Amino acid sequence: MRRSARALIALLVTICGSHLARTADAQGLAEFYKGRNVEIVVGWSAGAGYDVYARFLARYMGRHIPGNPSVVVQNMAGAASLRATNYIYNVAPKDGTSFGMIGRGTAFDPLLLPSTPAQFEAAKFGWLGSMNDEVSVCVAWGEATVTKLEDVLTRELVIGGSGPSSDTDQFPMLMNRTLGTKFRIIPGYPGGNDINLAMQRGEVKGRCGWSWSSIRVTHPDQYRSKVFSVLVQLGLSKHPDLPDVPLIMDLAKSDEQRQMYKLVFARQVMGRPFLAPPGLPVERLAALRKAFMDTMQDPEFLAEAARMKLEITPVDGAKVQALVEEIYRQPPEIARKTGAALQ
Repeated sequence: MRRSARALIALLVTICGSHLARTADAQGLAEFYKGRNVEIVVGWSAGAGYDVYARFLARYMGRHIPGNPSVVVQNMAGAASLRATNYIYNVAPKDGTSFGMIGRGTAFDPLLLPSTPAQFEAAKFGWLGSMNDEVSVCVAWGEATVTKLEDVLTRELVIGGSGPSSDTDQFPMLMNRTLGTKFRIIPGYPGGNDINLAMQRGEVKGRCGWSWSSIRVTHPDQYRSKVFSVLVQLGLSKHPDLPDVPLIMDLAKSDEQRQMYKLVFARQVMGRPFLAPPGLPVERLAALRKAFMDTMQDPEFLAEAARMKLEITPVDGAKVQALVEEIYRQPPEIARKTGAALQ
């Protein structure tokens, strides 16, 4: 009996100790964040789909971080978010007051595009999560003679690009090399919003790597009135809105091509990724991850997302972290061939 009593007392002490430790951690986090600004660095220009998502998150996430800090957005466009990614890894404060949103494929540049000036190790970021599991598309705009993907096998389609590490450049290049399409990429646009304006001005006739979730928010009327044609879906599975548009995975001509497509389009699972600099204190990274997912379940947040027609299909930080690590474990030969096809 005495032994059982001692065991019970020890258990109660452990439980109380754990509770007190959690309480102390929460109080310490609240004291740290109270009255501060937390910055989200967005690797794209204002008005782009990524920017829309980041600014929407910023309006709600502060209420879920201990101490309720203000959350502000800073745009840092350049090289399809590579500039911002290098900044977050090397320069941004590593105390939990700064994190960022980058292109869904930028984390894989060191693997697939080793010649690009990537100054980071993707697995060392503190991945907070993704706001949605994305499907992207290629479109032909306006009076383009192309209305379906088969047309691009025989006719050139001039499209806008925002940098060698961006979806806008990599996705059509991969299709050119594997399927024989004739996309001609005009590079140098700062971001997706700039490509959209270029399409409207007639400078280019289309765009690839355009997130369907962005189209639903920014160009629903043009889609309904057939101002542009959707040629192909770029992801691991079809979007329910587009049952009749072909999926890239179904167009693979061999098992090797299927592996290459999976390596490239797995990034769509982390369609709107947020990440913190490496080396954050463990408890602050955990607090930001929790705040991110709590925001994704906030009823007011979800109600406004529905009104804005923003897709919210969140992926938590641990799953994004595991995906990044899995991609970096792919066979070197497949990674090399895929990287060569993207350049």
